[in-house]
Amino acid sequence: MALQAQHISSLSCQQELSEYDVILSAGEQISCGLLAITLQSIGINAKSWLAWQLPIVTDDFYSESKIKEVKIDCLQKSFSEGCSVAIVAGFQGVCNNRLTTFGRGGSDISVVALAVAFNVKTCEIFTDVDGIYTTDPKIVPKARRLKSISYDEMLEMSLSGAKILHNRSIQIAMRHNIKLQVLSTFKESEGTSVLPNNDVLEKHLVTGITYSTNEVLIAFTDLTLHILKDIVGANIRVDMIHNASLVTTKCDIDQAKKLLGNNIDYTINDSIAKISIIGIGITSNTAVMYNIFKVLERNKIEMLAISTSEIKISIIIKKEYAEVLVKDLHDSFASLS
Repeated sequence: MALQAQHISSLSCQQELSEYDVILSAGEQISCGLLAITLQSIGINAKSWLAWQLPIVTDDFYSESKIKEVKIDCLQKSFSEGCSVAIVAGFQGVCNNRLTTFGRGGSDISVVALAVAFNVKTCEIFTDVDGIYTTDPKIVPKARRLKSISYDEMLEMSLSGAKILHNRSIQIAMRHNIKLQVLSTFKESEGTSVLPNNDVLEKHLVTGITYSTNEVLIAFTDLTLHILKDIVGANIRVDMIHNASLVTTKCDIDQAKKLLGNNIDYTINDSIAKISIIGIGITSNTAVMYNIFKVLERNKIEMLAISTSEIKISIIIKKEYAEVLVKDLHDSFASLS
């Protein structure tokens, strides 16, 4: 249904995006009702709730809305009347009596926001994996599950391609000092705790390596401040700037093309990957950067762009080398830990 809506319209206006959110939120609503019926059938007093019934109040930025307030009076009243399980539809809120959604993976945002509203200190999130790994175990079978990870590191991993937790759910947990416990829906496991940096007992030189193929490299003949100002002013995300090139996301590229028009000389490379190496204080340890360059040189992989922060080093390479580089970097840093 969502794809049909995209074929019908470019979904460029607020009214169309509002209707799109109605379509997107249908799955969660159906799942809530089915789960409530299933629990009731085995004697558990469960009740489903949709965002507008609480309500979870958001802004009107449809498909990427942000929460303003979570009201739980209805839930508390229901519990006092004997309800033992409340099933709240994730990923959605309400603004001016219209449904809104939080973006892909937004159910994480819903549950952490509810944890804040109920003033709990631990929020358990059940997913299709049994915790946070040092990298994608589908690519590197030797990837190690972390017992704990800091908010800052988890946030960087989420922003850099790891799809375990929505970055905004981590930000909310960090702001309100809520421990997140990432657990498996399908098997018993202690999972991974997401904690303040000082509470993480196991410290590693490199905590994780992520990769993303959602980036696009735009190379200009002359990248001026005027061009950058116009791009950022149009709410186009700029992830990295390297010489006369910048990196944005694939979902922003159509808007960037429209803005740049035919009067500016540029080329687009969408066959790239971003590899990010994450760990507290990695840029102050020269061994990390040395290892990255050594692995790139050994595999004869050209580095198209690089950016660094206190806890992350990101490099842009050709997409065809992404998995090879992730494997070699993981093996290389495992030997240093």
